[in-house]
Amino acid sequence: MKKLSIENLAKIIKASHRASGTSYDVADISTDSRTAKPGDCFFAISGDNFDGHNFLADIFAKGAACAVVSKDISADKFPGKAILKVSDTIKALGDLARWYRLDCKFKVVAITGSAGKTTTRQIAHHVLSRHFKVFQSPKSFNNFIGLPLTLLGAEPNQQIIIVELGTNHPGEIEYLTRIASPDIALVTNVYPAHLAGFGSVEKIAEEKLAISKGLAPAGTLIINADCTPLYDSARRAGLTFKTFSCGESADYLARDIFIGPLTSVFTINGVSVEIPLPGRGNVENALAAWTICSNLGITAEQFANVLKTISPVSMRTEMLQFGSITVISDCYNANPASMKNALDILANLAGSQKRRAVFICGDMAELGDSEQFLHRQLGEQIANARVNLLITLGNLAALAADAAKTQKPDTQTRCFADQTDLCNNLQLMIKDSDIILVKGSRINKLELVVDKLKKLFSEPR
Repeated sequence: MKKLSIENLAKIIKASHRASGTSYDVADISTDSRTAKPGDCFFAISGDNFDGHNFLADIFAKGAACAVVSKDISADKFPGKAILKVSDTIKALGDLARWYRLDCKFKVVAITGSAGKTTTRQIAHHVLSRHFKVFQSPKSFNNFIGLPLTLLGAEPNQQIIIVELGTNHPGEIEYLTRIASPDIALVTNVYPAHLAGFGSVEKIAEEKLAISKGLAPAGTLIINADCTPLYDSARRAGLTFKTFSCGESADYLARDIFIGPLTSVFTINGVSVEIPLPGRGNVENALAAWTICSNLGITAEQFANVLKTISPVSMRTEMLQFGSITVISDCYNANPASMKNALDILANLAGSQKRRAVFICGDMAELGDSEQFLHRQLGEQIANARVNLLITLGNLAALAADAAKTQKPDTQTRCFADQTDLCNNLQLMIKDSDIILVKGSRINKLELVVDKLKKLFSEPR
């Protein structure tokens, strides 16, 4: 972020009160008192667990220049510091980010979808950064706080900013896209995810397509033509858009697709592309990233040359080797579509190497009234994927185990309600040379199971 006077900052966010100290400049933005630095402007945000207003003394002791607050704070408590009063600090943060985005010359790429956002972002960043000055979201900064922090974290000389937009409830994407004002807006897909907040896939499609409402003048909307609810919703809304597809008809096509155990190959514009990430889902992610890169002037040859050097994204179909076992760590999140993709990867890899397939499965969260049906459907998919041992964590995942046993009675299952109990039994269940998929929603914290497997099999036993 470029330096900004506190006087100008106050005008941008329409602060109704300013205390002493307005001659200072703001060098950066912070919402976390633990990482506040000299010259920062601290936005005091009230959350479920913490209230930033309680940490003003800490941030000023660290040299912060000012604080944006929504509560009455006496200026006398912090002499020489500026306190800016607004009605809503989260909205003020968004207003500042939108101003900064429009004040700078960089292009913004915004990505949303039920699955694949982060991997698509990482692939696009990996390729584009070889040719441009590119800044991307740290981790999955895709909400009312994370998106503004991403935009404000970019230096003015950056050429391209790549951001993610996430949602749990209607209206969130429209709010975020109006802050980002993207030049390119891409929707990876829509699947049953966050159904508790939307009720149907059709409503999810409408929410994701709201990304078009913030498009910059002459901006481009790109959607997945293989996702029928998304395509149909875009047509009904009368939107102008480009499409990508692994099928037969679209503006951007992947042809001659070959899915290998660890890598996949496809062609774009007659150029062969190899992606060193497993699964058809990553072919779709790479194709989505190609549409972004192509719209920014990258050739198919340039894309293919750089893509082959991409590394896995942490906790997203990440291949890990712990001693003799192989772990597919995909514990960042889960929905029915990503579960199926991960199961395909497990079955492909275990089958090609003739090794035992183990699935450590956690609950899929936020599926609303469909949660039991979708978990039983998952169980049938597990049985069809020839999983040798299914280990579940949570009551819903246990329903998947029941359905898997019904579909294929010889499926071995172990069900746990407690993560500690599961971890303590791993050494009794996992064998040398197993291939283990670990996947579930964030509520399960299955990365702790991966850590336990690493400790058990990487260290001498």
